[in-house]
Amino acid sequence: MIRRSVILTVAAVVSVVGLATVVALPAAADWYDGRHQETAAYATGAEAKAARASVPRWLADGATSVRYALRTTGGDRLLTASLPDERLPTACTTEPRPKAQEVPMAEDWFPADARGKATARCGLYYAYMDGTTLYAWQHNDDWLRAERAEPAG
Repeated sequence: MIRRSVILTVAAVVSVVGLATVVALPAAADWYDGRHQETAAYATGAEAKAARASVPRWLADGATSVRYALRTTGGDRLLTASLPDERLPTACTTEPRPKAQEVPMAEDWFPADARGKATARCGLYYAYMDGTTLYAWQHNDDWLRAERAEPAG
């Protein structure tokens, strides 16, 4: 009888620990990822660039409705902005379907299928236009390669 009670108690403890692990690990991973991600909205490109040095300088000062997200632990970035017309910023080079890196982060305001739509490179960013809306993202791997290529100074 005592042996059966011990077995049932051990089984119950293992079940509770297993269930807690299944619930807690995904929540902990979401918390960890989220604490290194910052998102902001700005009225204009000039305001965004004044607020954050990491906002790309090629973004037009007159861009409006700017949304910007970054990981503080590397070079992953997301950017959307409304431009006055349907043209990419002048610093961007159009390419026939560049081999874009995946979009490194998820935000409800950034399309999940953006990778397949990339038509340009704007500095280290992959980009495309949808009407007058610019969608651009930078991947940490590209950022790291660029950081290694520049001499420390």
